[in-house]
Amino acid sequence: MSPTTSPESIDPLQLRSLRVAYGEVVAVDQLSLTVREGEIYGLIGSNGAGKTSAIKAVMGLLVPRGGEVRVFGKDPVKEGIYTRTVTGYVPEVSILYDALTPREYLEFVTSVRRLGGFQERLMDFATALQIEGEMDRAISTLSNGTRQKVLVVSALLHQPRLLVLDEPFNSLDPRSVRIMKDLLLAYVRNGKRSILFSTHTMEVAERLCHRVGVLDRGTLRGEGTLEELRSQVKLPQATLEDIFLELTTDREQLNRIVDRLEAA
Repeated sequence: MSPTTSPESIDPLQLRSLRVAYGEVVAVDQLSLTVREGEIYGLIGSNGAGKTSAIKAVMGLLVPRGGEVRVFGKDPVKEGIYTRTVTGYVPEVSILYDALTPREYLEFVTSVRRLGGFQERLMDFATALQIEGEMDRAISTLSNGTRQKVLVVSALLHQPRLLVLDEPFNSLDPRSVRIMKDLLLAYVRNGKRSILFSTHTMEVAERLCHRVGVLDRGTLRGEGTLEELRSQVKLPQATLEDIFLELTTDREQLNRIVDRLEAA
Protein backbone atom coordinates (compact mmCIF):
# COMPACT_ATOMS: atom_id res chain seq x y z
CA MET A 1 0.00 0.00 0.00
CA SER A 2 1.42 3.37 -1.01
CA PRO A 3 0.46 6.64 0.66
CA THR A 4 -1.19 9.34 -1.41
CA THR A 5 0.94 12.43 -1.86
CA SER A 6 -0.12 15.81 -3.18
CA PRO A 7 2.36 17.07 -5.82
CA GLU A 8 2.15 20.56 -4.30
CA SER A 9 3.02 19.41 -0.77
CA ILE A 10 6.43 19.80 0.80
CA ASP A 11 7.93 16.47 1.78
CA PRO A 12 8.01 16.05 5.57
CA LEU A 13 11.69 15.10 5.50
CA GLN A 14 14.55 15.32 3.03
CA LEU A 15 18.15 14.32 3.61
CA ARG A 16 20.61 15.26 0.89
CA SER A 17 24.15 13.85 1.02
CA LEU A 18 24.07 13.94 4.83
CA ARG A 19 27.42 13.39 6.53
CA VAL A 20 27.80 12.98 10.28
CA ALA A 21 31.18 12.44 11.95
CA TYR A 22 32.59 12.30 15.46
CA GLY A 23 36.18 13.42 15.17
CA GLU A 24 37.69 11.22 12.47
CA VAL A 25 34.97 8.58 12.74
CA VAL A 26 32.32 8.90 10.03
CA ALA A 27 28.94 7.68 11.30
CA VAL A 28 26.79 8.68 8.30
CA ASP A 29 28.19 9.15 4.81
CA GLN A 30 26.37 10.78 1.88
CA LEU A 31 22.91 9.70 3.08
CA SER A 32 20.05 10.87 0.87
CA LEU A 33 16.42 9.91 1.46
CA THR A 34 12.92 11.38 1.50
CA VAL A 35 10.02 10.65 3.81
CA ARG A 36 6.77 11.35 1.98
CA GLU A 37 3.49 12.59 3.33
CA GLY A 38 1.36 9.78 4.75
CA GLU A 39 4.02 7.07 4.82
CA ILE A 40 5.91 5.07 7.40
CA TYR A 41 9.60 4.96 6.46
CA GLY A 42 11.83 2.44 8.21
CA LEU A 43 15.56 3.01 8.53
CA ILE A 44 16.98 -0.43 9.22
CA GLY A 45 20.49 -1.48 10.11
CA SER A 46 22.54 -3.34 12.65
CA ASN A 47 23.96 -1.72 15.77
CA GLY A 48 26.47 0.97 14.81
CA ALA A 49 25.04 1.43 11.30
CA GLY A 50 24.46 5.15 11.84
CA LYS A 51 20.71 5.15 12.44
CA THR A 52 20.77 7.15 15.69
CA SER A 53 23.26 9.67 14.29
CA ALA A 54 21.03 10.25 11.27
CA ILE A 55 17.97 10.71 13.48
CA LYS A 56 19.77 13.15 15.77
CA ALA A 57 20.66 15.18 12.68
CA VAL A 58 16.99 15.14 11.65
CA MET A 59 16.03 16.56 15.04
CA GLY A 60 18.75 19.22 14.97
CA LEU A 61 20.54 17.65 17.94
CA LEU A 62 23.84 17.62 16.11
CA VAL A 63 25.31 19.68 13.30
CA PRO A 64 26.11 17.70 10.14
CA ARG A 65 29.61 17.80 8.70
CA GLY A 66 28.12 17.98 5.24
CA GLY A 67 24.92 17.80 3.22
CA GLU A 68 21.61 19.08 4.46
CA VAL A 69 18.49 18.14 6.38
CA ARG A 70 15.09 19.68 5.70
CA VAL A 71 12.01 19.13 7.87
CA PHE A 72 9.04 20.48 5.91
CA GLY A 73 11.58 22.60 4.05
CA LYS A 74 13.26 24.01 7.18
CA ASP A 75 16.77 23.48 8.56
CA PRO A 76 16.27 21.81 11.99
CA VAL A 77 19.45 23.36 13.40
CA LYS A 78 18.51 26.93 12.43
CA GLU A 79 14.77 26.43 12.93
CA GLY A 80 14.79 24.35 16.09
CA ILE A 81 11.54 25.70 17.55
CA TYR A 82 9.68 25.05 14.30
CA THR A 83 11.11 21.52 14.09
CA ARG A 84 9.97 20.67 17.62
CA THR A 85 6.52 22.04 16.83
CA VAL A 86 5.89 19.84 13.79
CA THR A 87 7.68 16.70 15.00
CA GLY A 88 7.35 14.24 17.85
CA TYR A 89 10.56 12.51 18.91
CA VAL A 90 11.30 9.36 20.89
CA PRO A 91 15.04 8.84 21.46
CA GLU A 92 16.71 5.45 21.66
CA VAL A 93 17.48 5.90 25.37
CA SER A 94 14.52 6.98 27.50
CA ILE A 95 15.20 10.15 29.49
CA LEU A 96 12.40 10.90 31.95
CA TYR A 97 12.00 12.66 35.28
CA ASP A 98 12.06 9.67 37.62
CA ALA A 99 10.52 11.52 40.56
CA LEU A 100 7.35 12.30 38.58
CA THR A 101 4.49 10.01 37.71
CA PRO A 102 3.59 9.48 34.02
CA ARG A 103 0.55 11.71 34.51
CA GLU A 104 2.67 14.51 36.00
CA TYR A 105 5.32 14.15 33.29
CA LEU A 106 2.77 14.24 30.48
CA GLU A 107 0.99 17.22 32.03
CA PHE A 108 4.38 18.94 32.13
CA VAL A 109 4.88 18.19 28.43
CA THR A 110 1.46 19.61 27.58
CA SER A 111 2.16 22.78 29.57
CA VAL A 112 5.45 23.32 27.73
CA ARG A 113 3.67 22.82 24.41
CA ARG A 114 0.71 24.93 25.59
CA LEU A 115 -1.80 22.28 24.68
CA GLY A 116 -5.40 22.70 25.73
CA GLY A 117 -8.06 19.99 26.12
CA PHE A 118 -5.46 17.24 26.16
CA GLN A 119 -6.79 15.05 28.98
CA GLU A 120 -9.08 12.92 26.85
CA ARG A 121 -6.40 12.44 24.19
CA LEU A 122 -3.81 11.59 26.86
CA MET A 123 -6.00 8.87 28.33
CA ASP A 124 -6.91 7.55 24.87
CA PHE A 125 -3.22 6.99 24.12
CA ALA A 126 -2.57 5.61 27.62
CA THR A 127 -5.44 3.16 27.22
CA ALA A 128 -4.33 2.15 23.72
CA LEU A 129 -0.83 1.38 25.05
CA GLN A 130 -2.23 -0.26 28.19
CA ILE A 131 -0.51 2.02 30.73
CA GLU A 132 -3.62 3.61 32.23
CA GLY A 133 -3.01 1.64 35.44
CA GLU A 134 0.54 3.01 35.72
CA MET A 135 -0.28 6.70 35.36
CA ASP A 136 0.07 7.57 39.05
CA ARG A 137 3.14 5.51 39.94
CA ALA A 138 6.60 7.06 40.17
CA ILE A 139 8.44 6.71 36.86
CA SER A 140 11.44 5.34 38.77
CA THR A 141 9.36 2.22 39.60
CA LEU A 142 8.26 1.49 36.04
CA SER A 143 9.62 -1.18 33.71
CA ASN A 144 11.69 -0.14 30.71
CA GLY A 145 8.81 -1.07 28.43
CA THR A 146 6.35 1.15 30.31
CA ARG A 147 8.82 4.04 30.31
CA GLN A 148 9.12 3.63 26.55
CA LYS A 149 5.35 3.84 26.19
CA VAL A 150 5.25 7.04 28.26
CA LEU A 151 7.76 8.59 25.86
CA VAL A 152 5.67 7.53 22.87
CA VAL A 153 2.57 9.13 24.38
CA SER A 154 4.51 12.35 25.03
CA ALA A 155 5.56 12.42 21.37
CA LEU A 156 2.00 11.86 20.14
CA LEU A 157 0.11 14.31 22.36
CA HIS A 158 0.43 17.32 20.05
CA GLN A 159 -0.36 15.14 17.00
CA PRO A 160 2.80 16.04 15.07
CA ARG A 161 2.89 15.90 11.30
CA LEU A 162 6.16 13.95 11.47
CA LEU A 163 6.84 11.34 14.15
CA VAL A 164 10.53 10.39 14.59
CA LEU A 165 11.17 7.21 16.57
CA ASP A 166 14.61 5.76 17.33
CA GLU A 167 14.30 2.01 18.03
CA PRO A 168 10.77 2.42 19.44
CA PHE A 169 10.21 -1.30 19.93
CA ASN A 170 13.15 -1.79 22.26
CA SER A 171 12.08 -3.11 25.68
CA LEU A 172 8.55 -3.94 24.47
CA ASP A 173 7.04 -7.39 24.90
CA PRO A 174 5.39 -9.07 21.86
CA ARG A 175 1.89 -7.94 22.86
CA SER A 176 3.03 -4.32 23.22
CA VAL A 177 4.86 -4.49 19.87
CA ARG A 178 1.62 -5.52 18.19
CA ILE A 179 -0.32 -2.73 19.90
CA MET A 180 2.36 -0.20 18.92
CA LYS A 181 2.28 -1.32 15.29
CA ASP A 182 -1.51 -0.93 15.15
CA LEU A 183 -1.26 2.51 16.74
CA LEU A 184 1.37 3.73 14.26
CA LEU A 185 -0.59 2.43 11.27
CA ALA A 186 -3.70 4.23 12.54
CA TYR A 187 -1.68 7.41 13.08
CA VAL A 188 -0.81 7.80 9.39
CA ARG A 189 -4.11 6.51 8.04
CA ASN A 190 -5.49 9.96 7.18
CA GLY A 191 -2.56 10.46 4.78
CA LYS A 192 -1.46 13.73 6.37
CA ARG A 193 1.02 12.46 8.96
CA SER A 194 4.28 10.59 8.48
CA ILE A 195 6.63 8.45 10.53
CA LEU A 196 10.37 7.86 10.36
CA PHE A 197 11.58 5.11 12.64
CA SER A 198 14.77 3.14 13.01
CA THR A 199 14.97 -0.52 13.91
CA HIS A 200 17.09 -3.62 13.60
CA THR A 201 13.98 -5.84 13.86
CA MET A 202 13.30 -6.89 10.28
CA GLU A 203 9.91 -8.51 10.88
CA VAL A 204 8.50 -5.29 12.36
CA ALA A 205 9.82 -3.16 9.49
CA GLU A 206 8.51 -5.58 6.86
CA ARG A 207 4.99 -5.54 8.27
CA LEU A 208 4.83 -1.84 9.11
CA CYS A 209 6.68 0.23 6.52
CA HIS A 210 5.60 1.58 3.17
CA ARG A 211 9.29 1.96 2.28
CA VAL A 212 12.58 0.96 3.87
CA GLY A 213 16.15 2.26 3.72
CA VAL A 214 18.95 -0.22 4.44
CA LEU A 215 21.81 1.49 6.28
CA ASP A 216 25.18 -0.21 6.68
CA ARG A 217 28.25 1.46 8.18
CA GLY A 218 26.76 4.87 7.49
CA THR A 219 25.92 4.22 3.85
CA LEU A 220 22.51 3.60 2.29
CA ARG A 221 22.78 0.23 0.53
CA GLY A 222 19.23 0.04 -0.76
CA GLU A 223 15.86 1.77 -0.56
CA GLY A 224 12.28 1.19 -1.62
CA THR A 225 9.21 -0.93 -1.08
CA LEU A 226 9.67 -4.61 -0.34
CA GLU A 227 8.99 -5.42 -3.99
CA GLU A 228 11.49 -2.83 -5.18
CA LEU A 229 14.15 -4.18 -2.85
CA ARG A 230 13.43 -7.73 -4.02
CA SER A 231 14.03 -6.56 -7.57
CA GLN A 232 17.25 -4.85 -6.54
CA VAL A 233 18.72 -8.07 -5.09
CA LYS A 234 17.03 -10.28 -7.74
CA LEU A 235 15.31 -12.46 -5.12
CA PRO A 236 11.56 -12.35 -5.88
CA GLN A 237 10.48 -14.27 -2.75
CA ALA A 238 12.97 -12.74 -0.30
CA THR A 239 12.01 -11.55 3.15
CA LEU A 240 13.34 -8.23 4.38
CA GLU A 241 15.86 -10.15 6.48
CA ASP A 242 17.10 -11.95 3.34
CA ILE A 243 17.40 -8.62 1.54
CA PHE A 244 19.24 -7.01 4.44
CA LEU A 245 21.78 -9.82 4.58
CA GLU A 246 22.21 -9.76 0.80
CA LEU A 247 22.92 -6.02 0.81
CA THR A 248 25.15 -5.86 3.89
CA THR A 249 26.94 -9.20 4.21
CA ASP A 250 29.94 -10.71 2.47
CA ARG A 251 28.22 -14.00 1.59
CA GLU A 252 31.40 -15.89 0.79
CA GLN A 253 33.01 -14.92 4.08
CA LEU A 254 29.83 -15.84 5.99
CA ASN A 255 29.67 -19.24 4.29
CA ARG A 256 33.30 -19.94 5.18
CA ILE A 257 32.65 -19.10 8.85
CA VAL A 258 29.56 -21.35 8.91
CA ASP A 259 31.51 -24.18 7.28
CA ARG A 260 34.27 -23.89 9.90
CA LEU A 261 31.73 -23.90 12.75
CA GLU A 262 30.01 -26.98 11.34
CA ALA A 263 33.35 -28.76 10.99
CA ALA A 264 34.46 -27.96 14.56
